[in-house]
Amino acid sequence: MAIRTVLQLGDPGLRKIAKKVDEPAAPEIRRLADELADTLAFWRKTTGYGRGIAAPQIGANLRVVFLKLDGEKPWLLVNPEITWRSEEKIVVWDACLSFLSIFMQVERHRGIAVRYQDWRGRQCEVQVGELKNLSELLQHEIDHLDGILAVDRITDIKTMCTREEFEKRYRAGSPYAVQGIVKDAAK
Repeated sequence: MAIRTVLQLGDPGLRKIAKKVDEPAAPEIRRLADELADTLAFWRKTTGYGRGIAAPQIGANLRVVFLKLDGEKPWLLVNPEITWRSEEKIVVWDACLSFLSIFMQVERHRGIAVRYQDWRGRQCEVQVGELKNLSELLQHEIDHLDGILAVDRITDIKTMCTREEFEKRYRAGSPYAVQGIVKDAAK
């Protein structure tokens, strides 16, 4: 396993704009995908949180996102870009592996379309909405590629709370409600 350190809020690496990947099928991108998968799995196991991770979060300044949703196959997106955003927006709870002690409400588009390359370099496009909270998740991860963090999108500073308060008051009704994870497991 290749578990990498996740950069934390305040690290300038989180604010850099990630570089385009020229060769998605290159061995170094496959290694990066494995590191993202291992790091995300570690965080998920130890904290109960983590559905996605972007390469800049582990110090790799490349446009690569890795998702692992419950019951789904791992999903690697290379050079993802949002090509369409719904006019309708939603307000959702958000947090990040780069500042897991802080939760806040952010505004996101209800639906988006994303063009990306898979690990073989094939062009793909997907349109997502609230199903499995993919729209908000992909917006969060793609923001990382542009040096934007969830704290930049907070709707109202009064919604900011600690992880402990979020778990006590809001987790059950959020995308972070994970079956099989005991509420206190993240402590």
